[in-house]
Amino acid sequence: MKVLVVDDSSVIRRIIKLTVDLLQMETIEAQDGIEALKIISQKYNEINLILMDWNMPEKSGYEVLVEIKSNKQYKDIPVMMVTTEGKSTNIVAAIKAGAANYLIKPFSSEELAEKILECLGNEV
Repeated sequence: MKVLVVDDSSVIRRIIKLTVDLLQMETIEAQDGIEALKIISQKYNEINLILMDWNMPEKSGYEVLVEIKSNKQYKDIPVMMVTTEGKSTNIVAAIKAGAANYLIKPFSSEELAEKILECLGNEV
């Protein structure tokens, strides 16, 4: 299982990677939406889940989510927003755009693991 972690904060990517490692999954990292789309275009058939921040330079996580869900090749990859954006309007917008789940920072490793497993259709 491969998880693409998209966040402009290397600290957050490292924190998420620790939880993904505990779940015995592999992490691929991108520091912004542009890099994420490049990786997805090359490795979409290897990626099982995308964990993405909303607020990033160049292209927001929401914009990337919309692009992913509008592409026939990538649209079935589950995307979970992992972000400080806690406004209900943003949560609703992300879910309507196709996000499989939404986790607000700060979060615990247990919360993240539970949401990852939910996105992948597994029970905790």
